[in-house]
Amino acid sequence: MSRPKNQNYKGHGLSKGKEREQRASIRFKTTLINTLMDVLRHRPGWVEVKDEGEWDFYWCDVSWLRENFDHTYMDEHVRISHFRNHYEVARSQGKGIFLFRRLKDIMDWRKGTAGKKLTSLEAPPARSAVNPSGSHDARSSDDQKDEIPVENYVAQRYIENPYLIGGRKFDLRVYVLVMSYLPLRAWLYRDGFARFSNTRFTLSSIDDQYVHLTNVAVQKTSPDYHAKKGCKWMLQRFRQYLASKHGPEAVETLFSDMDNIFVRSLQSVQKVIISDKHCFELYGYDILIDQNLKPWLLEVNASPSLTASSQEDYELKICLLEDTLHVVDMEARLTGREKRVGGFDLMWNDGPVSREEGAPDLSGMGNFVTNTHLGCVNDRNNQLRQLFHSLQSQKKASS
Repeated sequence: MSRPKNQNYKGHGLSKGKEREQRASIRFKTTLINTLMDVLRHRPGWVEVKDEGEWDFYWCDVSWLRENFDHTYMDEHVRISHFRNHYEVARSQGKGIFLFRRLKDIMDWRKGTAGKKLTSLEAPPARSAVNPSGSHDARSSDDQKDEIPVENYVAQRYIENPYLIGGRKFDLRVYVLVMSYLPLRAWLYRDGFARFSNTRFTLSSIDDQYVHLTNVAVQKTSPDYHAKKGCKWMLQRFRQYLASKHGPEAVETLFSDMDNIFVRSLQSVQKVIISDKHCFELYGYDILIDQNLKPWLLEVNASPSLTASSQEDYELKICLLEDTLHVVDMEARLTGREKRVGGFDLMWNDGPVSREEGAPDLSGMGNFVTNTHLGCVNDRNNQLRQLFHSLQSQKKASS
């Protein structure tokens, strides 16, 4: 079933037949033991492959990608869950978040960590600064410049006026699926969630992580964290809340601004990403809203968490992953002309996608409405039923 390119290459998914020929059995592999495994194991016609067995679909971790991608031959239909340099749009990911009141505090923090020898049990300081000229005296820099590794960090201005609900800070997690960078083809998922802090917001306690960091990994360590309820709102609830407070027009403007963030961030790395037809990427965008209803991009996650923190979160991620597999379309059921598949709406297809049928008139963009429905009703079950019934009818009519 496989043949290596040479002695250093491994082959996967090799089989006779056409590239888009429908397949009765899909061999999948993954090392992630979470919601993803539940979805893959329950997908009809999909068979799990372990160890070194041949696979057609691999939801891989980034360590496998770094070590094996360049040495692996893949047949036309094979798909993997990352682009070769997926990290280009997610460079802000680190091993920690640190809050400082002044730029000088960053220099003092860096100065304190620069001369420290790390033991095998200590993690290196995350997002630590590349030492700027004059950050500490010349003797210290000259003496240690050969010993201190150069490190990169991301510095972001803290948004002091976040939009609050119930006096608490929150950010949004939104999912974008990229199927190609050249041309750029991106889908936006209708569902997502708002992640709330467990403590009322105040600027007087900048060191309190439970006030300022909304990450579930942080909030679940709070003494009064409720494991069953969690700290999340579904995006539909969030959108309805904003519409009741500010009106639908203001909310439409906010979500349109978020659409621009998604597209522009992907376009910013479009020319440097190694676009491979075997690859797709599910990104998790973190967005902060300020009191003026302006969205701010916090970071893009190339490997968003697929582990559920509550039953509602589990159901969301099950549907998200099922619809991701529908769009990836290992079964070769789609025509390629679809603008909606389950909870995913085609947002960009080498240009903006219109909600209206037919070719949009982009001259002036006056009445153009982008094909995005973030936070809107997600009637995915009905849509999928109608979609696959229509595709089956078309297939019968053409045979």
